[in-house]
Amino acid sequence: MTSLQPRRSVLYMPGANERALEKAKTLPADALILDLEDAVAPDAKEAARSRVCAAAASGSYGKREVTIRVNGLETEWHDADLRAAAAAGPSAVVVPKVNSASEVHNIERALELGGAPDQTKIWAMLETPVAMLHAAEIAAASERLTVLVMGTNDLAKELHAEFVPGRGPLLGGLSLCLLAARATGKVILDGVYNNVKDLEGFEAECRQGREYGFDGKTLIHPSQLEPCNRVFAPSPEEIDRSRRIIAAFDEARVAGRGVVTVDGRMIENLHVEEARRVLALAEAVGD
Repeated sequence: MTSLQPRRSVLYMPGANERALEKAKTLPADALILDLEDAVAPDAKEAARSRVCAAAASGSYGKREVTIRVNGLETEWHDADLRAAAAAGPSAVVVPKVNSASEVHNIERALELGGAPDQTKIWAMLETPVAMLHAAEIAAASERLTVLVMGTNDLAKELHAEFVPGRGPLLGGLSLCLLAARATGKVILDGVYNNVKDLEGFEAECRQGREYGFDGKTLIHPSQLEPCNRVFAPSPEEIDRSRRIIAAFDEARVAGRGVVTVDGRMIENLHVEEARRVLALAEAVGD
């Protein structure tokens, strides 16, 4: 069975907060984004950079995937962030507001010049109308780019859109990026949910994201981890159905039957492939 890297829950952690970086070692997140951008005041950028890079290089976060979000390409801190991240060798460098393939190429060159190991990938944040319209080019720009991260707060701001249940104003852009991810074989993560006290609304948005096809969701608070992990993991019913689909298909093939049904539904190769993906994810998350 093909193994998968689960990214159901990807939690932002403020890079200037040493207690938060320590706490992250105990949280049930699939991946962490140690943040040098929004969560860090300008006068704390350099200290946070040293702290975050030391944390990422420490190897003390267990099986959690550890990434570093650098400051944006147009900021005074971006180049130094990339050099330091390349030397630290995290699982990935998360880059805000990526708008073109050429920007991906520049990020890749900077990581290579900084001596980043091959394991350090690029996660590109798509946050603007320009990025939505060029998502396929961005996603295809580099093999080192493995994950697209939706920046829904900035996207809503640039669209002059309101945050409403169901996210209608954002769905066009989200769909374009999902198409780009699937066309290029990349992972794609849904954006954050801002109201940390509204766990019912948060869980509904997790379900919407999974139904759309996102691989997981970015989070801003540890209280969001449990519902996110649960929603983006295969349910016991899905696991059982997937096993029965594979068994029925294999049995029919051995018997030379051309028609396979499970629960009254016709089963084809595409259903078997999806069933295998479900079981691989279930195995990866320990279900």
